[in-house]
Amino acid sequence: MVWKKLAHLILKNRLIILLAVLVFSAFMAFEASKVRLTYNAGKILPVTDSAYIRFTQFRKTFGEDATAMVIGIEAPDLFQKDLFNDWYALGNSIKKTKGITAVVSIANIYKLQKDTLAHAFVLKPLMTKLLPTQQAVDSIKQQILAQPFYSQLILSQNHQATVMAITLDPKVVNTPARGKILDTILQKANGFHRAHPVNIHYSGQPYIRTIVSNLVSREFVLFLGLSIGITAIILLLFFRSVYSVIFPVIVVILGVMCSLGLLVLKHYDITLLTGIIPPLIVIIGIPNSIFILNKYYREFGLTGDKMQALHTVIEKTGITTFIANVTTAIGFGVLCFTNSQILTEFGLVASISIMVTFALTLILIPIIFSYLPDPGAKQSGIKDRRFMQQLLLKVDFLVHNRRRLIYAGTVIILLVGGYGLSRIVVNSYIVDDLPQDSSTIRDLRFFEHNFEGVLPMDVSIDTRHKNGVMNLGVVNKINRLEDMISAYPEFNRSISLTQVLKYSTQAFYGGDTNYYRIPNSMEQNFILSYAANSGKNNNMLHNYLDSNKQVTRVSFQMADIGSKKLNALFSELQPRIDSIFNPAKYHVELTGSSVIFVKGANYMVKNLYQSLALAIALIAIVMWILFRGFKMVAISILPNLIPLVITAGLMGFLGIPLKPSTILIFSIAMGISSDQTIYFLTRYRQELSQGGKTISQIVSDTIHETGISMIYIATILFFGFGIFAASTFGGTVVLGILLSFTLLTAMICNLTLLPAFLLSFEKSILGKKGAIAMDAAAQDI
Repeated sequence: MVWKKLAHLILKNRLIILLAVLVFSAFMAFEASKVRLTYNAGKILPVTDSAYIRFTQFRKTFGEDATAMVIGIEAPDLFQKDLFNDWYALGNSIKKTKGITAVVSIANIYKLQKDTLAHAFVLKPLMTKLLPTQQAVDSIKQQILAQPFYSQLILSQNHQATVMAITLDPKVVNTPARGKILDTILQKANGFHRAHPVNIHYSGQPYIRTIVSNLVSREFVLFLGLSIGITAIILLLFFRSVYSVIFPVIVVILGVMCSLGLLVLKHYDITLLTGIIPPLIVIIGIPNSIFILNKYYREFGLTGDKMQALHTVIEKTGITTFIANVTTAIGFGVLCFTNSQILTEFGLVASISIMVTFALTLILIPIIFSYLPDPGAKQSGIKDRRFMQQLLLKVDFLVHNRRRLIYAGTVIILLVGGYGLSRIVVNSYIVDDLPQDSSTIRDLRFFEHNFEGVLPMDVSIDTRHKNGVMNLGVVNKINRLEDMISAYPEFNRSISLTQVLKYSTQAFYGGDTNYYRIPNSMEQNFILSYAANSGKNNNMLHNYLDSNKQVTRVSFQMADIGSKKLNALFSELQPRIDSIFNPAKYHVELTGSSVIFVKGANYMVKNLYQSLALAIALIAIVMWILFRGFKMVAISILPNLIPLVITAGLMGFLGIPLKPSTILIFSIAMGISSDQTIYFLTRYRQELSQGGKTISQIVSDTIHETGISMIYIATILFFGFGIFAASTFGGTVVLGILLSFTLLTAMICNLTLLPAFLLSFEKSILGKKGAIAMDAAAQDI
C-alpha cells in the first residue's frame, strides 16, 4: 500500500528527510523576510471586466481620482483673524511637503481673472500673506462668498465648517512614501490644533487606505501571536506534555514561514485578507498534529512499541489527514475561480499553504517523536479520561436511542434557520471593516454631514465625435445632468466643464456673480478663446476634457451609504441620465473608484455564491471517491450543510449583511468541517471492511475513538477562530465569530446526526458490506 511504503520511507530515512525539510524551510523563511504590506486597494473586479477596462481608460485620460486627502474643521469663528491666518499658514506649510502637488482651502483659494492684454484667464491666489487686521479678513471672506465655483466645496452652507483639500502626487500615492507624507501632514495639523481648540477631522481615500494598512500591519503580528498562544495552551491542556506543545507549534510556524515565502515568490503583498493567512495556518494546521498524536498515543498504549506505533500512525492516518486537508484546501482554493485579484491571491496562497503544512506535519511529527522518549502514562491514557468518556457515552446513547429526537431537533432548527436566511440582506460599505466608533468613521460622518461626503464618483460623457463636448447644446445637457444628480442628498455639488465655463463667464465680466452661468452662443467663442490662451498649467478645462474634446467628466463627492442603497440609486439614475443623453448618440457611464467598489462588491458576492456551490460539488466528488454511492455522499454532506443554514439564519436574525467578508465564511467552513466527517467515516469504513461487528457496534467504537480527536480539534478551531473577535475590522470579527460558531455546530452534527444517519441506513449499508470489503481503496484507508 502507498501509505505503508511512505511510512517505511519516512522512518527509515528520517535524518536525511529532516535535514531536507529544514533546508527547504530555511529558504522559505528567507523569502518570507521580504514580505511587504500593500499600499493600494487591490483589484476586486477582474481586469477583463468591461467596467474595469473603461475605468482604467478613464484614469488614463483624466488621471487618478483617489489622490486627495481632506482636513476639516468646524467653528463659529472660522473667519476670526488668528484662526484664519493659522489655517492659511497650515496650508502653505503642507504644500511645501515633498509629494504634495496642490492645497486648496478657504485661505489658500485661487481666483480666476481676465487678462485683457494677453486675452487669457489667469488664476491668482486670493491672499499671498498673513492678514494684518480683522477688517482684511472680512474683506477676504466677502471675496470668497463671491466665488460660487467654490460654494459647498470648501465651505459649508452655514459657513461654519470648512475643508482643506490636499492632492498627493499620483506617483507616490500607492507607495510606502504615502505614510511618511501623511505623518508629516498630521504633525503640522496637530500644531494648528494646539493653537486653536477645534476638532480636526481627516478623510479621503489616501488617508483611509493608510489607516487600514497600519491596522493590517499591527493585526498581522497580533493574530499570529494569539493563534500560537491559544493553540499552545489548548495542546497543553489536552496532552499535558511539553513535547506535545512545542513541536506541533514549531511545525505550524514552519508552515507560516512557507505561506509568507509563497506570498513573496508569487509577488503578492500583505492585504486585509492575505494578512490572516498565517494565523489561519496555525489554527488549521494544529488539528493535523492532534489527530496524529492522538493516534500515536493510542497505538503506543496498545503495543508499547514506539517505532511500530509511529509506522501505524503514518499508514493509518496519512490518507485520512490528506483527504481532510484536501477538502479544507478546496474551501479556500475555489476562491481562485472568482477571477478577483484579492480573492485569488488569498485562495491560492491559503490552499497551497494548507497542503504544505499538512506535509510538514505528517513528515516532521513522526520523525521528531521517534527521537523523543516514550510517551508517559498520561499521554497513552488520553482516551481514558473520565470526562471525555462520559461525554462520548452520552453521545453514543443519544445516537442509539434518541434518533427521532435528533431528527426532529434538526428539522426545527433548519426551519428557524431558513426563516432567518430569508431576512439576510446583501450590503457592504467602502469603510465596512472599520468599527463604527473609530475616529475614521466619525470623521467621515463629519464630512458627510457638512459636505455630503468625500468619496469620489464621476460621470463619463462620450459624445462619440471630435469636439462634440464643445457644442453648446451638449454643455446645457451636462448642466441638466449635474443639477439632477446634485439634487440627491447623497451627492455633493459637482465640479465639471460647465462649472469651469460658468466661472470663466463670471471672470470675463469682471467677477460679477450675476454672470456665473453658462456662456450663450455669442459669448462662447470669446470665452473659449481666453481659456485656450491660458496655457496648459492654467487651463482649467484641461482636467475635464480629453485631447479630442470628445469625452468629458463630471466629478462628485458622495456619502458612503452602502452598496444596497447605491445599487438602487444607480438603477434610478441610469434611466434619468438616458432621458438627457440619448444612448443612441452618447455613451454616459457612472464611474470612479467608489462606483468600481460597488460593482466589485456585487461581483464578489455573486461569484462567492458560485464558489460555495463549487466547493460543495468538489467535496461531494471527494466523498464519492472515498465512500462510493449517492447515499453515502448525502450522509457525508448533509451534516456539514446544516451548520451553514444555521449560521446564515443567525446572520439574518442579527442583521449581519452578506458581503465579501461574511460570505467567505461558508466555503471556508464547508471545507474545514468536512474534515470531521472524513475522520469519522474513514474510521467507520475501516471497521466495516474488517467484518465481525454490527453497524451499531462499529458506530459506537468510532464515536469513542474518533470522537476524542473531533472534540479536541473542534475546540482548537473554536478558540482559534475566536481570536479574530479581537480585530479592529468588523468583517474580520464577524468572520472569526461565525466561523467558530459554524465549526462547533458542524462538530455536533458530525458526532450526532452523521452516526444517526448510518444507523438509520444500516440495512442498506450492510447490503454493500461485501463490496466494501473487496474495495482496495478501503483497505488502503
